[in-house]
Amino acid sequence: MVARCAIVDYRGQVIYDFFVQPTAEVTNYRTPTTGLESKHLQPGSALPFQQVQQDVARFIQGKIVVGYQLYKDFSVLGLSHQAIDTRDVGLFLPFRNALGAQDMVSLVKLVEQLMRRTIQAGYQNPVEDARAALDLFRSYEEEWERSIASGLWTCALPPPSFAPYLL
Repeated sequence: MVARCAIVDYRGQVIYDFFVQPTAEVTNYRTPTTGLESKHLQPGSALPFQQVQQDVARFIQGKIVVGYQLYKDFSVLGLSHQAIDTRDVGLFLPFRNALGAQDMVSLVKLVEQLMRRTIQAGYQNPVEDARAALDLFRSYEEEWERSIASGLWTCALPPPSFAPYLL
């Protein structure tokens, strides 16, 4: 289930940031971590899931999408996107290699170790996370795009269960 959806442009400016009405009963808002309370997800404060799904599909169509564990976002939203048009900093092997990691490294650790910056010091904030992923991407953008242009794919594959979301 998605509780909040945020999209920033290449410069980190917020172009979409809304709470999302739940599609099932919420049993734990994880308020100490998320800052979410039931009032945030009520009609009038939050958009219906289908509207958010349609809005996001429209925003990302034909665009390169940058983020962290994008396959999870696509899965929760019930959307798919061209793999060639995704830049997932969690799957980017040069970042993992720089940290000597074989497996997925948290966004917090990637930003801390590679950007020398702290994120999620209070509540998790999707705008802050989107900007952090974008900053990581931009720090290696030329090499990343050069690799793709030359036919090399420098990212690990997401778990197989998420394959339907990356075309």
